[in-house]
Amino acid sequence: MSSPDTPPRLQSFAEFWPYYLGEHRLPLCRWVHFVGTSGFVAYLAALVAEDPARVGGAVAAAVALGAALFGLEARRSAALVLLAMIALMAAASPAVLLGVVFAYFWAWVGHFLVERNRPATFTYPLWSLAGDFRMWLDMLRGRRWTNPPTERA
Repeated sequence: MSSPDTPPRLQSFAEFWPYYLGEHRLPLCRWVHFVGTSGFVAYLAALVAEDPARVGGAVAAAVALGAALFGLEARRSAALVLLAMIALMAAASPAVLLGVVFAYFWAWVGHFLVERNRPATFTYPLWSLAGDFRMWLDMLRGRRWTNPPTERA
């Protein structure tokens, strides 16, 4: 239930995605997100390479958990799901936490110091994670580096 001052929750990732892009209007914000996500992906890949069965299995389990409970975000914050995903990976390799801190540090620099807005992850943590990876993949493909970050770009 939302109060009169609180907008109703978005009901799907399709609804969330334009909102997410709107929270990342400035190219510098997207750039620092890209740095953080790239660092996390590279670091996680190195951890998986060191112990593919244990860490790779934990990553797969975390992704499966997030995918299974992805729709929960439409009803309430899925923060506990995101924390469980992180905990699964950290149980396999506590060093994963360094990568998580690195990624969120850069993302929050983008929001607090560049965009000067509140990160969407505070309201939609699981969808924000998916949005970050979608934006990162788009940037790897050469999209979303300039203004505006439109759906077609």
